[in-house]
Amino acid sequence: MIYEMTYQVRVGDFAEGLKWYTALFQCEPKFQPHAGFAEWEILPGCWLQVAEGTPTEGSGPLRLGVQSIEDEIARMVQELNMEQFEIFSREEVPVRWTTFSDPWGNRIGFFEYLDAEEMDQKINMVQDVVLGRNEIY
Repeated sequence: MIYEMTYQVRVGDFAEGLKWYTALFQCEPKFQPHAGFAEWEILPGCWLQVAEGTPTEGSGPLRLGVQSIEDEIARMVQELNMEQFEIFSREEVPVRWTTFSDPWGNRIGFFEYLDAEEMDQKINMVQDVVLGRNEIY
């Protein structure tokens, strides 16, 4: 049984990486056990670890579900001085998505459900788990 998940990215400049990911997630890391390492719990049981070190080429992308890709891109352009990036879709895929890289080359992205009702169901499911009204499995 899988009950939790972590995903690690490495950054060459930890202080800048900490600042960049704090802006991405709009909060401080939840766990910093030692120098050069920080962790955010993005969703219950889903952790992103940022560690000082050499990024792994070609890793990822880690894609995060959002309600509005356009709003998130606008925020990234404003807060992290990123350039606009392209949004992709395919007829047979129920989401649209985008992929970008952090300053160290780690691939990250966002996705957004095309069906608003499906997105609302996903959001409600996560909120039910967070509030303890429902279990993940």
